[in-house]
Amino acid sequence: MKQLPDQLSQLDQISLLEDREYKQETRKSMISTVLRTGAVRGDQIAKGLRINTLRMASTYLVENSKYSFLKDLGLGKVNSGVFNGEWTGTGEVIKSIDPASGDVIAEVKTGTVAELEKCLQVGTSAYHQWKNLPAPYRGEIVRQIGDELRKYREPLGKLVSLEMGKIMAEGVGEVQEFVDICDYAVGLSRMFAGQILPSERAKHTIIEKWNPLGLVGVISAFNFPCAVFGWNTAIALAVGNSVLWKGAPSTPLVSIATTKIVTDVLKRNNLPPVVTLCQGGTDVGKKMVADERVKLLSFTGSTAVGREVGVEVQRRFGKFLLELGGNNALIINDDAPTDMALDAAFFGCIGTAGQRCTSTRRLIIHEKLYDEFVTKLVKRYNNLLKRVGHPLEESTLYGPLHNQQAVDNYKKTLAEAVKLGGKVECGGKVIERPGFFVEPTIITNLPHNSPVVHKETFAPIVYILKAKNLNEAIEWNNEVDHGLSSSLFTTNIGSAFQWIGEGGSDCGIVNINTSPSGAEIGGAFGGEKHTGGGRESGSDAWKQYVRRSTITVNHSPDLPLAQGLVFE
Repeated sequence: MKQLPDQLSQLDQISLLEDREYKQETRKSMISTVLRTGAVRGDQIAKGLRINTLRMASTYLVENSKYSFLKDLGLGKVNSGVFNGEWTGTGEVIKSIDPASGDVIAEVKTGTVAELEKCLQVGTSAYHQWKNLPAPYRGEIVRQIGDELRKYREPLGKLVSLEMGKIMAEGVGEVQEFVDICDYAVGLSRMFAGQILPSERAKHTIIEKWNPLGLVGVISAFNFPCAVFGWNTAIALAVGNSVLWKGAPSTPLVSIATTKIVTDVLKRNNLPPVVTLCQGGTDVGKKMVADERVKLLSFTGSTAVGREVGVEVQRRFGKFLLELGGNNALIINDDAPTDMALDAAFFGCIGTAGQRCTSTRRLIIHEKLYDEFVTKLVKRYNNLLKRVGHPLEESTLYGPLHNQQAVDNYKKTLAEAVKLGGKVECGGKVIERPGFFVEPTIITNLPHNSPVVHKETFAPIVYILKAKNLNEAIEWNNEVDHGLSSSLFTTNIGSAFQWIGEGGSDCGIVNINTSPSGAEIGGAFGGEKHTGGGRESGSDAWKQYVRRSTITVNHSPDLPLAQGLVFE
């Protein structure tokens, strides 16, 4: 028995075992052997060392030839998470995890508050050079960024899928969204015009001019780790700002790879680092929110955190752009094209495994269509289970949740819904396989104003409600705190115009005969109420990234005052 501590110490030295579960199993086995025989053979220790070496060799997916696209993106086993003109990172070293397997993709050296300070200094200095370049020239640089993204669309899209968990078609589509907004911003660089307005005074002209703000801060979320940065950055750069990015802590590799692509274009054009990156923790985020050098803070995340961000930025009279939660409804009227509505509901509820801010959380179905529609949707859901798999497999239609916290929230919400009287029509279970997979779930039998129905859960759970008429359905659509996306399926023109009018949906996105989930870059994206009120992407969302100057020019020899005032 005296040999037990020494030989277990020998096991501890084998290692630095990365695989703690294996280490615990090996220790138990060796303890059992010692208790039976009083010794641990050397060949057992050697075997343990060999097995552990193999496990460590396969720990990082970036070293596996199956994932060679990671190296194509300039990623290695350990990656610097800060770019301020140079790549660095002296903060905590974190592991990026594949949510479909639990395997480590690679490591990232995050940034500290001191390194964020360097990014703030560099970004502010670069802005003063960038703003003086002609806007069409800035647009040309954005065009080159879009072209560079086109070259890396497939590998970067695969990385989005691998690190976030969305299926490959969605990952590649997200990179395409960045490309598209670059194209939009190129045109914008020649068009973001003010107005010439009539003056009440003779020989006076009123002019509007839009000027850049300075350094724009972007704090993005895990579910769209590339596109949200793209929406903000392409427009911010085109109108003359510099950008400082803090990506989600759990998708740092996407942030690093995307920043490499963008900043390589800047370097080739001998431009200063008008885009900087600081992957870091809460302390880094709080510093970005509080620092007056960040003229606009664009935050994408939960309503709870967004509320704090908005208050803190307003405290220093900065500008903020909030893209927060959604509790989105799809209304199926009695005259709806039901096949289209079924397709829209299927994608809206389970696309990205329910982890879009625009995911469909509530289906409000007219009582005439309710029973048949629920039956068909349940059948679709059950067939989907054949398409569950790793996001990088082309046959996969449904991937994992992003992490264990999401799985725990899924289980907690299901328990609450059932306790309140909800009936699980299908799903409701964790899928027993590596990674963070759960069954997409349909719940019926809850009232429209049930507390759990009014709460956003970032998971593939949808509540189906039975409405008597369109007026009731619109009332239920509007009664939740959030106001992001909504949709009505109908073939009645009167119903359609009721839906988009002053008595219709109170959301920022109001669709007809298409899914509430997803959006094109041409329109302004964002929502009302607890969704935050911000707008990104197309239309005139660019106006949030600039300051307006109203200029009155007197080209007369006199000095008349407005409103006919005489001051003598």
